[in-house]
Amino acid sequence: MSAFDDLVSRLDYPMFVVTTYDGERRAGCLVGFATQCSIDPARFLVCLSDKNHTHRVAASAETLVVHVLRQEQYDVAALFGGETGDEVDKLARCAWSEGPGGVPVLDDCAGWFAGRVLERHVVGDHTALLLEPFEGAAPGDDTALLRFEHVRDLEPGHEA
Repeated sequence: MSAFDDLVSRLDYPMFVVTTYDGERRAGCLVGFATQCSIDPARFLVCLSDKNHTHRVAASAETLVVHVLRQEQYDVAALFGGETGDEVDKLARCAWSEGPGGVPVLDDCAGWFAGRVLERHVVGDHTALLLEPFEGAAPGDDTALLRFEHVRDLEPGHEA
C-alpha cells in the first residue's frame, strides 16, 4: 500500500540491539521494530526478522537483552545490522560482558534491560517476542539516541 509505505518511511523509530543466548549460541541483531506495550505490568515487544541468525537463536531462548545505543554508536549498529551471525561472530568484534541468563550485555551502550520471553507470535516476516523486563541499567544522562534516520543507509546483513 503506497500511502502506508510513504507514511512509515518518514517515521523515525529508535534503534535497538537485541542479544540472546539459547544455552549454546549467543547472537545479536539491530532491531527497529520494538516498543513498550504495557505499563502495568511492564511489557516490551521486540520483532525479529525471520531471516536472521538471531531469530533462530531466540526461538528457544528464555531471555533477550535490549540495548539502547547512543547516536554516535553507528559502528555498533553497522556491526549488528550490516553483518550476519551466519558468517561473522559479531560479539568477538565488540566489548560485552555476561548478563542475566548468560545473555551478552554490550559495554558502553546508553542503557539496557533484560526481559523474559513470555510469548512468541508470527507477524508476517517477523516474530514478535513479548518480554517481561526484570533487570537492567539506565545511566540517566540525556545523550542523544541512535534512531532510524542515522542508520537508514545500512544494508541488512541477512538475505532479504
